[in-house]
Amino acid sequence: MTAGARAVAPEPGLTEGTTVPDHHRILLISGSTRDASTNTAALRTVAEAAPRWVTAVLYGGLSALPAFNPDHDGADLPPAAAGLRREIASADAVMFCTPEYAGTLPGSFKNLLDWTVGGGELDGKPVAWINVANQGRGGGAQATLETVLGYVGARVVEQACRRLPVARDWVGAGGVITDPGFRAEVADAAAELASSGRASAGTRPATGPG
Repeated sequence: MTAGARAVAPEPGLTEGTTVPDHHRILLISGSTRDASTNTAALRTVAEAAPRWVTAVLYGGLSALPAFNPDHDGADLPPAAAGLRREIASADAVMFCTPEYAGTLPGSFKNLLDWTVGGGELDGKPVAWINVANQGRGGGAQATLETVLGYVGARVVEQACRRLPVARDWVGAGGVITDPGFRAEVADAAAELASSGRASAGTRPATGPG
């Protein structure tokens, strides 16, 4: 058995004796600053429904980031931007969920992405997105996100990306989504992304919610 891994008992989607690394860390980044955002609710649900061998952490610093200024993208990097880069660097993978505004990404979220360009932390990093917009909407934001992720060299894990429209009445107490089908989908997406994040370590866990 690989060091740092364990054999697990069967659970949904797992085969008995499957070797699973102890921890995979996914950073969850919402593109919304709204308290009642369905995008943020979707990512809270990922954190709650992810398999037990995945630690999914929601980034909470979007509103604190200053406007991007290339003159400050060096030795005097603002603390909030430096913190963002540390969070990305320490994650095995990153999952995004963003609303669309005026046909593209919200300005605050594009600002966050701008702060990632100079550091290179997303270069080669496995990433995925969840699109929770209603059918026929959200395509502009998704396309722009894919363009930026390509520019910074992130590795989009297509099998972990999901389009899952969310009705507002699905959001329950604690700001998480209660729909069982949605929860199963995002659990599978988290498993796919996490396994891609550690594939280079020589262990690839099977999928299945914890």
